[in-house]
Order: sequence, then structure tokens, then C-alpha cells
Amino acid sequence: MNYEASCSRPLLPSIIWQRVYLEVTMKKIALAAALSLAASTAFAGGPAAPIVEPPVVAAKTSSSSGVLIPLLLLVIIAAAAAK
Repeated sequence: MNYEASCSRPLLPSIIWQRVYLEVTMKKIALAAALSLAASTAFAGGPAAPIVEPPVVAAKTSSSSGVLIPLLLLVIIAAAAAK
């Protein structure tokens, strides 16, 4: 019985089988490289920190400014009345 006839693969020159094997292997390597690059860029930056604006704080008014405006108005009215 011929050994080549009993093999499960068709009778092709071994150089063709080597090229087919190399082509399939290279496709697997290229696919693995593409998937690893896609995975690394997906997690490159990590989760983004939320942007939180500081709370708005109302300015505290001093007690003298509440009295200052009426006093200025009184001085202006008195000056106008004196003329």
C-alpha cells in the first residue's frame, strides 16, 4: 500500500501545504495583533473623571454697607436742599 494514498490529505506537493499553513498562521497572527491593539486602545485612558463645578457661594454683606447707602442719599438730599 502506498503511504501517500493512505493519507487523509490530497496528494499535493509539500510546498503547497507549507504555503497554506504559513498563510493560515499569518492570518491568525494578524487577527490576534488587531484584537490586542483594539483592546489596548479601548482601555488606554481609563475611566474619565466627572467634571464637578464648585458650588456658588453668595458673598456675605457687611453691616456697614446697609447703612452707608441711606446715609449717602441723606447727604445728597441735604446738600440739594441747602442750595
